[in-house]
Amino acid sequence: MNSTPAQPLTVRIPEACRITGIGRSKLYQLINAGEVRIVKVGTITLVPVDSLRKYLGLGIDDEVRDKEWKTAR
Repeated sequence: MNSTPAQPLTVRIPEACRITGIGRSKLYQLINAGEVRIVKVGTITLVPVDSLRKYLGLGIDDEVRDKEWKTAR
């Protein structure tokens, strides 16, 4: 079994800002421009983590490299 904790598929706006370092206003600009996707669940706005990674230019290769770098330390 995989002992790595599951990563969230989506995050709320404040968490998206925290993990990316992008300000709230800028994040909404990116959403409105279609550069970052959102999912609405009722009144809740969720941001897919893969959309944030794609916007920032981080792909699966970067994720694997980061994991390997952390375990090598």
